[in-house]
Formats: sequence, C-alpha cells, structure tokens
Amino acid sequence: MAEHNDFGKLAEEMAVKFLEDLNYKILAKNYRFMKAEIDIVAEFEKEIIIVEVKARGTDAFIEPQEAINKKKMRLLISAANDFSENYKKDLNTRFDIITILPDSKNKLQITHIINAFLSIDGN
Repeated sequence: MAEHNDFGKLAEEMAVKFLEDLNYKILAKNYRFMKAEIDIVAEFEKEIIIVEVKARGTDAFIEPQEAINKKKMRLLISAANDFSENYKKDLNTRFDIITILPDSKNKLQITHIINAFLSIDGN
C-alpha cells in the first residue's frame, strides 16, 4: 500500500476516535454508493452526520477542505441519501469535514468543521 494511503487510513482512524470521544455513534466507515464514498457516517444529537476526512502532510498548496468541489459534494449527497433511505430512522442530515494537518512541531492537529456545506449552489 502506498504511503499516502497509509496516512489517509491513519487520518480516518484519528477522526473516528475524535468523534467517538465526543459521543458520536459511528454507524459506518467507507460507505459506498455507486461512485461515491463517505468516509464516516455517524449519529449525534438525532442527526445523521456525513463526515469527509481530509488529511495533508502540509497545507502549502491548498487547505484540505478546499479539495471538496461541487462534484464531490454531489457524490456525498447522493451517498447520504442512499444511506438515509436504508437506515430506517427519519433524521436530519448534516455534512461535516474533519481536517488533519501537522502543526509547526509536526504534531497532527484535528479541525472539525461542522455543517461544512448546506447545498451545492450555496443556498
């Protein structure tokens, strides 16, 4: 497995632990629907939380959350709709991003962006 894949897997494991420590109930990891994949699906305070994990070894070029474009948002929304239809609970859905970046001392820092996007067109 490539080193960047190992880092991505580590980042997702860190994100899961971070959410669990906040009492999020993890429902699924790497949930796939057609061409979409949701990194983490959780339930928290009567909402389904769709979490995209973005990790980088550096933020020199682009902030991790900036890598989520409209196409990725559409894919996440379609996968979230599929998950919700199969989950059998009528809950609202929220889209979060967790970013993981090294700080100045090369220690990985987690940032949780709650309600990262509401809709594709900005409304």
